[in-house]
Amino acid sequence: MSSHFVRRSVQVLICSLLPAAVWAGPVDINTADAATIAKELQGIGLSKAQDIVEYREKNGAFKSADELRKIKGIGAKTLERNRVNIRMDSATTGPRKGS
Repeated sequence: MSSHFVRRSVQVLICSLLPAAVWAGPVDINTADAATIAKELQGIGLSKAQDIVEYREKNGAFKSADELRKIKGIGAKTLERNRVNIRMDSATTGPRKGS
């Protein structure tokens, strides 16, 4: 067995064991555009990402990731798959004490 074959086999094995969320990136759902949301969240296509942006525009900033469940087509599995990459930094940003 060649070292190249062994190395490649190990790479394939590692990639198959890593959760899919590893490949996604963190995204602030309160500021990101639809294209960025679709790119960074697993199972969220452009259409669903546009729904997220529209919901945000109508209802204000998301205060928790769980609010995404209010959007038709986003279920518990999609939410849990992406929870580690969902940010809401802008929802908590406000005036600092003493300012």
